[in-house]
Amino acid sequence: MKRVSRTLVHMPEVATHCPYCALQCGMTLRETDGKVEVGARDFPTNRGGLCQKGWTSAELLDHPDRLTSPLIDGRAASWDEAYSLIIEKIVDIQRTHGKDAVAVFGGGGLTNEKAYALGKFARVALGTKHIDYNGRFCMSSAAAAGIRSFGLDRGLPFPMADLAEADTLLLVGGNVAETMPPFARYLTEQRERGGTQIVIDPRATLTARAATLHLQPTPGTDLALALGLLHIVIAEGLVDQSYVDDRTTGWESVRASVAAYWPARVERITGVSSADLELTARALARGKSIILTARGAEQHSKGVDTVTAFINLALALGLPGRRGSGYGCLTGQGNGQGGREHGQKADQLPGYRSIEDPAARAHVAKVWGVEPETLPGKGISAYELLDSLGDTVKALLVFGSNPVISAPNAVHIEKKLKELELLVVCDFVPSETASLAHVVLPVAQWAEEDGTMTNLEGRILRRRALREPPPGIGTDLAVMAELGARLSQGKSGVRFDSAPHAVFEELRRATAGGVADYAGVTWERVDAEDGVFWPCPAADRAGTPRLFESSFATPDGRARMIAVEHRPVAEEVDAEFPLYLTTGRVLSQYQSGAQTRRILNGSIFVEMHPDLGFDDGTLVRVISRRGSMEAPVRLSEHIRRDTVFAPFHFPGMGRANSLTGDALDPISRMPEFKVCAVRVEPA
Repeated sequence: MKRVSRTLVHMPEVATHCPYCALQCGMTLRETDGKVEVGARDFPTNRGGLCQKGWTSAELLDHPDRLTSPLIDGRAASWDEAYSLIIEKIVDIQRTHGKDAVAVFGGGGLTNEKAYALGKFARVALGTKHIDYNGRFCMSSAAAAGIRSFGLDRGLPFPMADLAEADTLLLVGGNVAETMPPFARYLTEQRERGGTQIVIDPRATLTARAATLHLQPTPGTDLALALGLLHIVIAEGLVDQSYVDDRTTGWESVRASVAAYWPARVERITGVSSADLELTARALARGKSIILTARGAEQHSKGVDTVTAFINLALALGLPGRRGSGYGCLTGQGNGQGGREHGQKADQLPGYRSIEDPAARAHVAKVWGVEPETLPGKGISAYELLDSLGDTVKALLVFGSNPVISAPNAVHIEKKLKELELLVVCDFVPSETASLAHVVLPVAQWAEEDGTMTNLEGRILRRRALREPPPGIGTDLAVMAELGARLSQGKSGVRFDSAPHAVFEELRRATAGGVADYAGVTWERVDAEDGVFWPCPAADRAGTPRLFESSFATPDGRARMIAVEHRPVAEEVDAEFPLYLTTGRVLSQYQSGAQTRRILNGSIFVEMHPDLGFDDGTLVRVISRRGSMEAPVRLSEHIRRDTVFAPFHFPGMGRANSLTGDALDPISRMPEFKVCAVRVEPA
């Protein structure tokens, strides 16, 4: 490998953040006698708490499975040999098939600097429009709904501490007790203050069982449920009419559209009783209320409209912009927020700018040292990109993702990956996707590199390195810089830097004036403060912990209320496939499991109701129209009789995404992960 000069010093102890979810819990790392120890830190998000994933996160740093040298078709190779092969193949493929025959696939766990550099690398070094990332499978529906209603997308437009102040908290499709355990303390505080907590979920999860009220709808009917709640709010005179008149547009069309969703009809659609719908609507209209949506509501082919319906409900009640009230979305991946702000989405440039906006293209092109007309246009979404592999796309470079496990219709996507002329994967363990790659490049882990992350509140944080990567291991930024330099020979003014601080300085300039403006967020300022909330356009100005207090980020400052209609799921149950499958996470695992499966115990299971007639522990096969999986039964009376649940973290015969479908939301292009039709039989 061409070694990059470093200023990184081996530190005995550093204050940093957990590498997993979007809470980005504060932690300390200390190395003693070669062993890295984790300590919890009193940071605003986690207040001294960590979950088991955080406590065990350092165990992966020296794991026996760690990749230690580049691999070419499975054999160890030098960095120069690997780089030379990659460049030779890319040049040949693009000469034969055009620039867009090479694609890039990123991840929501990459630092801000990496996400930014990846977008620049794709569009400047490769000249391709084909770049997207696994956040398309996570936050895209809520992001699209937030942008069209509020003018911007920030998961929580208020600090997490505001949650405890709410009199009523409605959580739609989220199980934070297992997915974000330190987050659950905010729910505990809210209940201890006497607050009402309502959870919408087909399963009676740990989070749902702790709530005041649990609504258990048929999978895929959250949109109808939201429309029914707004119908009741209107019918019972609970609308905050002055707020609606002063701060929104589109109310009359929304009011007319929900007239058809009276409680009895919504009960027939969702299975939730009219009485519980009325209790929920009245509770939300009483005092301060916060509505939160998560993946259960969003990972549908109508996810944008579902989130929009809950936003309409929040606006009708006058919640957004008021302390202790509002609407928010729970971001999942570690840098799920920052990862979607800086250009690794198919339609986006840094600062949450549209790639189709001439002014945005001119601004970013100037920072990058290229002409605006040389930047490619809008690409296609993550699933569509993966589906095109082997056809129009001949080469794929993967950074921070494992689509063999995480993509829907995974049997098909695994086949498409195998059709590529070149698959390059950057990773630190041999993931299921890396096992298919022609070239694997070993890269640093979170405790071995500096950078910034942006958590679910929009708080920009500092990730600090405890030590350098082991010999022979590079960083993602170094890989992009080296490939970028080799591909950009002869392009004057184009520079790809491998130093995180330098990349962040460029990111600040590129985001200046954008929706997600980081221009005033200096490296030193993030070091000195408990993070800085964007937007922060100038170094002498405070960040923005609370959005929408006086206006929304739309041209006229008003929120857009948009009429939406319920529609069925893409794949209804029938005689051949009589059950709904829904997927999700479990406490001990994270995302595709490539990291956590190596250090934490966890096994695949299928949760189902005892009335389905299987014994606990029986090995069963779950079959959909696309594939099958096998797992032992875990009986539970806390799940609907028409629904089975499987976690999506596991490979091989336990891969839940072998079953899921590829129906996409027409706006966000989110696949319908959360519901498909299956049958269950003995294995």
